[in-house]
Amino acid sequence: MERVMILDTTLRDGTQGEGISLTVADKLRIAKKLDELGIAYIEGGFPGANPKDQEFFESAKKKLHLKHAKLTAFGSTRRPGVAAETDEGLRVLLDSQAPVVTLVGKAWDFHVREALRVTLEENLQMISDSVAYLKRQGREVIFDAEHFFDGYRHNPDYALATLTAAADAGVDWVTLCDTNGGTLPHQISEIVRVVVATLSVPVGIHTHNDCELAVANSLTAVRNGVTMVHGTINGIGERCGNANLASVIPNLELKLEKRCLPSSDHLVHLTEIARFIGEIANLVPHSYQPFVGHSAFAHKGGIHVSAISRNPETYEHIRPELVGNTRRILVSELSGVSNLQHRAEEFGVDVRDRKEEMRQLLGEIKELEYQGYQFEGAEASQELLFLKRFGQYESFFDVAAMRVEATMLDDDAMHSEAIVKLLVGGQSVHTVAEGNGPVNALDSALRKALTPFYPIIETMHLTDYKVRVLDEKDATAAKVRVLIESTNGFDVWRTIGVSENVIEASWEALVDSVMYFLLRVVRKDGAAEVS
Repeated sequence: MERVMILDTTLRDGTQGEGISLTVADKLRIAKKLDELGIAYIEGGFPGANPKDQEFFESAKKKLHLKHAKLTAFGSTRRPGVAAETDEGLRVLLDSQAPVVTLVGKAWDFHVREALRVTLEENLQMISDSVAYLKRQGREVIFDAEHFFDGYRHNPDYALATLTAAADAGVDWVTLCDTNGGTLPHQISEIVRVVVATLSVPVGIHTHNDCELAVANSLTAVRNGVTMVHGTINGIGERCGNANLASVIPNLELKLEKRCLPSSDHLVHLTEIARFIGEIANLVPHSYQPFVGHSAFAHKGGIHVSAISRNPETYEHIRPELVGNTRRILVSELSGVSNLQHRAEEFGVDVRDRKEEMRQLLGEIKELEYQGYQFEGAEASQELLFLKRFGQYESFFDVAAMRVEATMLDDDAMHSEAIVKLLVGGQSVHTVAEGNGPVNALDSALRKALTPFYPIIETMHLTDYKVRVLDEKDATAAKVRVLIESTNGFDVWRTIGVSENVIEASWEALVDSVMYFLLRVVRKDGAAEVS
């Protein structure tokens, strides 16, 4: 397979995205993950731009031991009127000790005149001098031709001259940058063909997503002779982001049969690493993201699921396990019996020869979804429905009564108190607990009642709590849907409650969460026996 090099600029261009800030420790962790994936070049940042990037390269010398990737420092060509040998920016790049330098220079005559305010000839000399100097210092050099496509459309001769200046100075790669993200695929195709035919050095592509074409433009460039693609994991970056490598890489490997990673064994880590980086960057997961999203291989319609059960290729363009993702069969009002059969198998419930019960369960789920439940995002509550219907549900406690009170104190602070009465192992348990809100008070009271019987409950806690109004027209009397996410540090599960009363909906989801934990997460290890 023909090799296409990947340069990941998540740690540099990606951090220019709004709301994204990475610590030095974050950047080191991400760099290690990118190396595990098999990325060829990791652009660590601009060491002369800020103390954080400078510290990153200092730390990388001691802590970052890369197996596959080359660490790359990013910087600009020498300043006007300054010799390359005495330019402070180039010195900082060398001091980083990165084996590769990405050097950005202007390729659009408009920017040369208006931004740099130098002559066109001086800009060419700045490119040539900088590349030649870094090469004499033993660095691999990648020249990023900034605004290349805009520059080519306005003055093709000069845009090409900037590439030639870098090539004649001994550059290893030239990269064509669609910096403003406004170029269309057919324009990419036409221009890249000219560049590849003109130059004797390898050509790369660096696209932005302002027209939502960054991935398409990157693939088009490869089909026309480019052998290096720049991008970021999850497409993060300035404005609308950069080319999303979580889409670029599998498209190149699986669709265009280009080798981007050391082996197919590396590609199976793509989903894991994309989600890891999203978590580190504190990004809300994009469920519908191709290849690596939680919903990328989710099937809901009954006809689809029936076909998938016979042959996954009927509704999947690749096998999800190739990129480390999984197929998900959803159960909703659009489901058929085939959906339920798939879910039952996943839950370990034997539904053979129980078609009538399956139809009854399907009717129950459709009625519940009509009332406002949504089991796609509450797999644990959904599993409890299956277990109850097919006689595999075991109640670890029964709720006898529940009450919540909220009182305004003299200091205008709200005081919440919950009272819970349960039956546990034949014993009646009555507890009272306070909280910083009614749901927190209920959670505390429930735990207080159950912990003496099931001490393992102390290991679980809520990680997310969402409330959605279902009937906005009913204002404060509207029905609400509450989704709760819980974890014990290893497993994560989600439960749901629906009611016109937000406290009741929250209590329903909370009870389901604890019951599921005892039934599935704990019971399998025999740890949920009554103490």
